[in-house]
Amino acid sequence: MSVRERAGLPTARRLVVKVGSSSISGANAERIGTLVDALAAAHGRGTEVVLVSSGAIATGLPFLQLDARPSDLATQQAAAAVGQNVLIYRYQNSLRRYDIVAGQVLLTAGDLENPVHRSNAQRAMERLLGLRILPIVNENDTVATHEIRFGDNDRLAAMVAQLVEADALVLLSDIECLYTRPPQEPGAEPIRQIGFGESLAGFEFGSVGIAGVGTGGAATKVSAARLAAAAGVGVLVTSSELVAEALSGADIGTWFEPRSAAAEHAEAVTEPSLLGRMSS
Repeated sequence: MSVRERAGLPTARRLVVKVGSSSISGANAERIGTLVDALAAAHGRGTEVVLVSSGAIATGLPFLQLDARPSDLATQQAAAAVGQNVLIYRYQNSLRRYDIVAGQVLLTAGDLENPVHRSNAQRAMERLLGLRILPIVNENDTVATHEIRFGDNDRLAAMVAQLVEADALVLLSDIECLYTRPPQEPGAEPIRQIGFGESLAGFEFGSVGIAGVGTGGAATKVSAARLAAAAGVGVLVTSSELVAEALSGADIGTWFEPRSAAAEHAEAVTEPSLLGRMSS
């Protein structure tokens, strides 16, 4: 059953957590340990955890003697090929402290759009979770092209949450919550809760990634959160530094209220009747 409010996160049966490149690469690579501590705590109380992790390209840059994210696709693919290997090693090395085994799952947008590929991905994820493996999902940047990319891993995380029928989604960012306008601007106010379908007119959400290594931003998190909420998945947006508090149900971050089960049921009942009337 979907988690209806942030306080219910510790009771989630299945949880998807997404972390961005800037939170676990470069000077922040040591934060992987803190993230793993929180994921292991949730795993230890019986929650099935899926981690959607960006960072393959950013992690690979130093090994290619690059200072910034390359603009050409081939070099991005090369950086991803190297970085994904290093990134998974770092996660598994940290998870070893808790005797948790990670499983790498690399997806392209085409995998989730093609019914056969989607079914295969869903079956693999279910089996991994059933075996108490912690799936670590990322876009398969080594083979993805500009035309078939998810665009950002916030959207990927929302789609994975739907794929595995998660009870909640946690999108980790560089700030504690979303604001009515970029937080560095005068008059910016924190947004603590967004009701399902609530209008966000008048709010200004930035779309530029942090520190030049990511592709997301506040706007992509809002878009992904609303996508997941429409599928009945509650979403919390907060800082990666507060992940332990977030998974413990603390009153932090911005909570996107999920679509109610009653609303989903009403539409399921209404749509066939409308079709029936149209054909009569």
